[in-house]
Amino acid sequence: MKLSLATRLSSALAAVGLIACAGSVPAEAKGCLRGAAAGAVAGHLAHHHAIAGAAIGCVAMHHHYAKKARMHH
Repeated sequence: MKLSLATRLSSALAAVGLIACAGSVPAEAKGCLRGAAAGAVAGHLAHHHAIAGAAIGCVAMHHHYAKKARMHH
């Protein structure tokens, strides 16, 4: 069974998002969860790509909260 490029890319992005969330502090993890939820909804509405949307949302919000935390220190 050969997986399509979109399926492999979605899986890779989900793995990156989970790795980013695994090592984060609680505030950044909260951002990852919020981003993942919003991304999953947006991805689902955009041609059923909920996993890719969740991974991208997680990474984007993790980056946002990490940047915000660096600015406050």
